[in-house]
Order: sequence, then structure tokens, then C-alpha cells
Amino acid sequence: AMGYVGGGILLVVHALWLTHPEWFFMPGSGFAVRAVFLSVAVWWAVFSIPLFRRVSEPAVMLGRGEAVSPVRAGFGRLGHTLRQLLQYRQLLLFLGAFWLYNDGIGTIIKMAAVYGSEIGLDAGDMIGALIITQFIGIPCTFAFGRLAGRMGTKRPIFLGLTVYTLISITGYFMQTATHFYMLAIAVGLVQGGTQALSRSLFASMVPKSQASEFFGFFSTSSKFAGILGPVIFALVSQLTGSSRLSI
Repeated sequence: AMGYVGGGILLVVHALWLTHPEWFFMPGSGFAVRAVFLSVAVWWAVFSIPLFRRVSEPAVMLGRGEAVSPVRAGFGRLGHTLRQLLQYRQLLLFLGAFWLYNDGIGTIIKMAAVYGSEIGLDAGDMIGALIITQFIGIPCTFAFGRLAGRMGTKRPIFLGLTVYTLISITGYFMQTATHFYMLAIAVGLVQGGTQALSRSLFASMVPKSQASEFFGFFSTSSKFAGILGPVIFALVSQLTGSSRLSI
């Protein structure tokens, strides 16, 4: 939820830069776009300082021969993690499911602007919808945490995925900016909670002594799995000439 706060603040600033560059003494929107990229780099650098200065990191314990070739050791540990995963059937089933539904979530987020522009929405509407999604996600992520405390973790995840399914179906019939805003609100209701509880469920299933290795595999493999959705979206759009069936 706090990530939504930080990202939302910067998003609002960038939206103002792009829509009203003259307010900030910028020569035009082209300059504003370049300033957005630079400001993100500065934002990351500044807010990484507390992490680097204040958060201590345990010393890395290397096995025999690993200090000589740490890259080789890293691949060796990756192989060991994969072999360990095979011993946890429920964890493998969850990972497979997570790769699929998280790719769907990611595709909705990544392709929303493409779909919006195709049906004739202007940049202001799409930026406004993104800001709405960001700030609605703050309280709703906290709410999902409370819901998980009462119902367990899986039920709220199923609830979030049900809402996402309805969003995708409704998106097929979307025509106006009002529809786009309504779907942005719906995404904000479940986006943060679904992803946060998925990580929480994964954490409860991994052996604590190997949590860092399993989470590293979880994060990296999720990035690779996230390629499939946009590829399918692009292929269907190319074959049909419309993004509606891709949704």
C-alpha cells in the first residue's frame, strides 16, 4: 500500500508536467517527457539512500569453492532451488497458477493505454484513470489484508481474480471515457490486494531457511512469465485488427 502512495505522488507530478509543462517553466511536452525519465532516476536514487545507509544485510555465507567462482556458484544454487521446488507439489501448483493469473493482471496494466487510445480516449483521460487506480489501491490493499486476517489468504485472492475476470469481460464492451474510469476504479479495488496476498501465500509455503532463494526464483520467473500475455494480446490484435478480442 505504501508503494502506491509513493508511486501515486510521483505520478501526479508527472501528469501535471505532461499536461501543463508551462506551469513548470518547461519549453514543451517533449522536454517534459525527458524530464519525467530523469526525475524517476533521481527519485529512485534519493529514496534508496535510507536503504543503503540504515538497513543492515547479513553476511553472505559462501560454501567451499564458491568464493572462487561466485557466478558459477549462483547457477549451482539455482539448480539446487529447482530441485528443491520439485519436492513441494502444492508450491509448484501455486507457482504455475500465479504465473498465469499474474500475467493476466500485468497485461491489463500494460495494455490499458494501448486499448484506450484505440477506442479514442485522449492522454488526459488515460493519465487520470491511472491516478485513480493508484490512489484507490492504497486503502483497498489495507482492506484486503484485514480480509485475509478474517477469511484466510486464498479467498480474498479468488475474490480479486473474479473481479479481474469481470473487468476483462466488461472491457470488451467499453466505449467511452466513463467506462474506462469505471474499470480503473475496479482495478484499483483489487490490484494491490491480490498481488500482495499472493506474495504472502507464497511466503507461507516456502521453507524459512531458504526463503531468499525461493523468493528470488519467484520474482525472476514471474518476470519471464509476464511476456506471454502481451505477446498473445499483440498477436490477437494483429490477426483480428482490433484489441477487443485480445481483452
